[in-house]
Amino acid sequence: MNKLTRQRNKELGLGELIAIALGGMVGGGIFSILGIATENIGNATPYAILIGGVLALCAAYSYVKLALLYKDEGATYSFFKKSFPNSELASSVIGWLIVFGYISTLALYAFTFASYFCSQFDTLNHPIWQKIIAGLIITFFAIINLVSVKGMGKLEDILVYSKIVILLFISGLLAGKGDIQNLIPVFENQTTLTQILIVSAITFVAYEGFQLVIHASNEMDNPQKNIPRAIYSSIVIATLLYVILSIAALSAIPKEIIIADKEYALAAGTKTYLGQFGQFIVIFGALLATSSAISGTLFGASRLMAVIANDGYFPKQLGQKIKTHIPNKAIITMSVFAYVLLATGGLQVILEFGSITFIIVSMLMAYTNYRKRVETNSSLIITATSFLGLLLAGLLIIYFEFTENKEQFIYIIIIYILLGIGAFFYSKKKTNAQQRA
Repeated sequence: MNKLTRQRNKELGLGELIAIALGGMVGGGIFSILGIATENIGNATPYAILIGGVLALCAAYSYVKLALLYKDEGATYSFFKKSFPNSELASSVIGWLIVFGYISTLALYAFTFASYFCSQFDTLNHPIWQKIIAGLIITFFAIINLVSVKGMGKLEDILVYSKIVILLFISGLLAGKGDIQNLIPVFENQTTLTQILIVSAITFVAYEGFQLVIHASNEMDNPQKNIPRAIYSSIVIATLLYVILSIAALSAIPKEIIIADKEYALAAGTKTYLGQFGQFIVIFGALLATSSAISGTLFGASRLMAVIANDGYFPKQLGQKIKTHIPNKAIITMSVFAYVLLATGGLQVILEFGSITFIIVSMLMAYTNYRKRVETNSSLIITATSFLGLLLAGLLIIYFEFTENKEQFIYIIIIYILLGIGAFFYSKKKTNAQQRA
């Protein structure tokens, strides 16, 4: 009986699962999307963020259904591989996409950390220093992950919920100094519905992370109930948090300042409008949120990379581990690629590449759920709507990139071509190895 009690105490409850999802979502996203969204659609930003949350809920539907069907902690990669077992190329493509999606979020979090940190020092507030600091923070957490990884347990819950409390506190500070009249008119003359939908799609990366709940499926109590509860609850909480924060910021800080300093939008003008203490809280919140997100992303995604490598879709060396459980080469490889991405691209291209990638992956999950809708007992209407919504979101970002910044568009296309070549090469390599065997 005591043994059973001890076992039950080790299981993750609903509160801890929500913390895992929020820990992945509430990272650098909200700190980086606010300035870009305000630049494009002004006072309509909260509405775009809300639509982005609805899009995330649509994407989550298929993840939840597939998680309950397969009961596999491998999540996206495993679901696709099991659904299409005879296609080596399909498994390879989804593996490459999801890993490099995580690499883009790692770069985004590091870039955001560096932007907020450097904004407090005149000598460091320069693009070159921002990229150097971003590289250093990635290196710092890579070393931590390489040297020693201990279970965070309740401490992780405290860190995650502390982020939320701090962000709500920041919202309160901004709202207390703000004027709701600054949010009027909501739809300014130059703002169109198409622009709002484009920004909604760009914000999708701020909701990436809810999938982390599925990775803990073997360690949770009653996964059939807690997986959907944790995922849907965390997305709703994150959406409300983002909307509240964006309304508070727009009410207190002039849009011109937010746009001018969009890389650290929430910190822009805070000393003037909130005082020294308010500025400290904003900076502390940003650094705490991005730090925990960098560490968590590197921890989880490197292990996924190792699994995919052991399946033959990445170089086998990336599947190697030290101290029985630390995928050292995967950690180093992800860190290097994240730094290359942030060194060669700016905030917007990283943000949009990440959003497009996770929209593509989520769209593939929706398609997979459509194919398995009888086994998953899924609604055809919801599944089809999710797929079409994600498809539209992806096309809107691509259209925006093609019409507004062709250089960034070409940069993103080149990345996808390289990923496609890598995925094709390793799928053929595995197929040939199987045929020889």
